This record gives sequence, C-alpha cells and structure tokens, in this order.
Amino acid sequence: MVDKALGTGGRKSDRDLKIRLKTAKGRTTSSTKWLQRQLNDPYVARARSEGYRSRAAFKIKEIDEKQKLFKKGMRVVDLGAAPGGWSQVAAKAVGSTAEHPLIVGIDYLEMDPIPGVILLQKDFTEDDAPDMLFKALGGHKADVVMSDMAWPTTGHRPTDHLRIVHLIEIAADFAIQVLNPGGAFVAKVFQGGTEHELLHMLKRHFRTTMHVKPPSSRSESAEAYLVAKGFKGAEPARAAEDDSDA
Repeated sequence: MVDKALGTGGRKSDRDLKIRLKTAKGRTTSSTKWLQRQLNDPYVARARSEGYRSRAAFKIKEIDEKQKLFKKGMRVVDLGAAPGGWSQVAAKAVGSTAEHPLIVGIDYLEMDPIPGVILLQKDFTEDDAPDMLFKALGGHKADVVMSDMAWPTTGHRPTDHLRIVHLIEIAADFAIQVLNPGGAFVAKVFQGGTEHELLHMLKRHFRTTMHVKPPSSRSESAEAYLVAKGFKGAEPARAAEDDSDA
C-alpha cells in the first residue's frame, strides 16, 4: 500500500518542487524569470554554501578540471574579475596568499577584497590598463590569462557579436604580451565562437585552441569558452609573421 501511494501521486516531482514566482508590481516578466531561475539553480545554491561569490566560479573550476590550467605557484590575471568568483578559484588552485599574492584581477566595478588577490578598479579597455596589470604582477610574466568579460548586450546580435569579439581581441593581445611560454588563455565567447581572423591569430601563438562549454554553463545560453594552451612565446611568433611578409 505504501509503494502504491508513493507511485500514484504521494510524492511530488522535481518539477512540482521548483519555486515559482508571480510577476510583482514594478518587476518585469524577464526579471521575474531571471529571479526564478536563480532561485532554482543548484549552482547558485552551491556557490553560497561553498563561499563563492557567483555561480560562474564553477565554470572555471570545471574548465580547470578538464584542461589542467592551474598549478601551485602560477601567476594568473583575471580580466573582468567582478564579482570575483574566478579569482577565488584561481587563488585557491595556485596557493596565492595575502603575503605572496599571485593573482591580479581587474574590473571597472568595485569589488570587496579577496585574500591573495590584487584587485584593480579599472576599465580594461583603457590604454593604460595593460601596463597597470603588468606592474601589479611585479614585472613577472603570467602563466594564465583568463577573461569572463562581456559587454552589456544591445539586443542587436551582429552589434553584440562584434563588441564581444573586440573584447576578446584586446584580451588576447594582452595575453600574448604577458604570458610565459607554455601559458594559457581562457575567454568567454558567444554566438557560436570567435571570428576566423582571431582564431587564426591564436593558433599562430598557441599549440592548441578549442571551444568548451562547461556543465555549469546554462544549456540555453549561447556562451562558450575559448581555451588556448601552450603559448609559443611572443617573439618567435612575431618573427614568423615578419618572415611571411618578406
């Protein structure tokens, strides 16, 4: 009898257990859907319980688990760092401490301090931002440059795509300037990947390039992540380009 009762409606399905919200006064339908999705998102709950500032922390954790980006003692630059989830993951993975910080994060948004992370409140697209980051590294080269940056969307897909690619180009150019040989570059992309020219450029500078979509990236989202590994070094690549122009 007990089994029969459970099998005929005594137990609610996962769908029935989801939190559902009504559109409140002053709240748009889209914002209501976003809030409902957040309340039902297991990664949001995990982020809170594990002390991460955002669910995005699990994206870089999952990428690292597959791609082995971080090792103890590595120096890492986090572009578009706010609210700081990626920097938190990297700091723990490389053993960064307040006494010996190995992580530098930059964002135009203000962030609360993160142990073991040097934070710069600055728009990375400004001309002096890369120099500020390099100085914050103490003049050392980086082993990983990672970017979760994205422009606010306009709703016009061709425009949004161009702006996103432009951000990746700036981030990739910075990575090529500051990475140690063998280093890695990780960047968020949208709408099916990067432009051919950008991907071609990265293939000249890195031994492997690939697009990945970690499990914590929502299935309905167009986002993916570009991972470039095995940086060849800036000078040899430039020399090869010079030779090809001759």
